[in-house]
Amino acid sequence: MTASETVAQPLPSTREELLALHREARLRRLAAEPGGPEWEAASAEVSRIEVRVAQIEREMTPPRM
Repeated sequence: MTASETVAQPLPSTREELLALHREARLRRLAAEPGGPEWEAASAEVSRIEVRVAQIEREMTPPRM
């Protein structure tokens, strides 16, 4: 992994694009050696994408009061 790949890139704005990116990141994590730098980077990306997906999904359904 190059230094430019470790810099967080802007995430897509749609849920569908995020889910596709999430699938790719999960596959990279699965292919990497557990605990290695590639695994760490892919895990961080998976987490970052999951947070954004959750934000989008929260906006789709207003919170209950």
